[in-house]
Amino acid sequence: MASEKRLEVVTCTAPVNIAVIKYWGKRDEELILPINSSLSVTLHQDQLKTTTTAAISRDFTEDRIWLNGREEDAGQPRLQACLREIRRLARKRRSDGHEDPLPLSLSYKVHVASVNNFPTAAGLASSAAGYACLAYALARVYGVESDLSEVARRGSGSACRSLYGGFVEWQMGERADGKDSIARQVAPESHWPELRVLILVVSTERKPTGSTAGMQTSVETSALLRFRAEALVPARMAEMTRCVRERDFQAFGQLTMKDSNQFHATCLDTFPPISYLSDTSRRVIHLVHRFNAHHRRTKAAYTFDAGANAVIFTLDDAVAEFVAAVRHSFPPELNGDKFLKGLPVEPVLLSDELKAALGADRTPGGIKYIIATRVGPGPQVLDDPGAHLLGPDGLPKAAA
Repeated sequence: MASEKRLEVVTCTAPVNIAVIKYWGKRDEELILPINSSLSVTLHQDQLKTTTTAAISRDFTEDRIWLNGREEDAGQPRLQACLREIRRLARKRRSDGHEDPLPLSLSYKVHVASVNNFPTAAGLASSAAGYACLAYALARVYGVESDLSEVARRGSGSACRSLYGGFVEWQMGERADGKDSIARQVAPESHWPELRVLILVVSTERKPTGSTAGMQTSVETSALLRFRAEALVPARMAEMTRCVRERDFQAFGQLTMKDSNQFHATCLDTFPPISYLSDTSRRVIHLVHRFNAHHRRTKAAYTFDAGANAVIFTLDDAVAEFVAAVRHSFPPELNGDKFLKGLPVEPVLLSDELKAALGADRTPGGIKYIIATRVGPGPQVLDDPGAHLLGPDGLPKAAA
């Protein structure tokens, strides 16, 4: 009977993070060590999150994983790297004399089920949230309490930044073994309460060039990427840290946009060139610059990860007007909460002057929908047994 199985199960959630100083390129493909440090903003889980259930049992005969209801290959190298690292840390904890809080053996196999409440592999940092959640859930189920940067990083480099809320830096480190390539919080989620984030979803399709392959080609062929990592990023990291700590939105917004532009320039400098931005992405860039020029100051800032979807940073007093500007330039095919999801935004009318500044070029349906969110906390453990994605037999509830 399933009820007689010795089963330990934990369910966690983890957030998406969006880099404002970008990570692109590895100096070690196996350990996932970056060629430059990076800094990100953790988004709130009320709007974007990964939920993961991990279960271990003596009755499981193999490691298994389900992503968004579909079983995936549990033997994939990055997943196995995370599992090996967690099991190594668990063994170390026992050898150090800590009392094992769990009655389960490290030899037991694990079942994992994970779901995203946002598009996967569309340039919205799904792998970062996914592997951070996996690392956090595995750590809880195996009784590991140490820093999880290396575990999450072995799955997806930027996942280590999703282990913390607020504003997070991933220090590239210098050691060959990667022990100093870790994530650290720069400021908590409560630090800048006025900051808002708008995700303009241009496409929910899987991006044509995966980040892993794209990075590898860039490292091999782009001289601009090497120059950026060595000569420019260190100063940008220091300046972005200052912007966050002093809540200097003008400088924060401008540096965010410049770093996004430079990242995509390195993609174009790659050979063959990589282009993640679409025509609609470029129209969003023009919209932001026209919006800011009209106000004679930086009131909105864009950044694009490896995908066409735009992430807009702004302050709470500018959100409504910017959303109205998006509606004007990209007349929606959906109405109401189907077009605008997440935090409520009161509708406002645009002035004739701003309409003129935005221009007559309009792209109906170019933006599929907007997700309004804010800065949020790091991973959470869900105490409600009803939240488990796996049933008492260790299989997904929907398939049980």
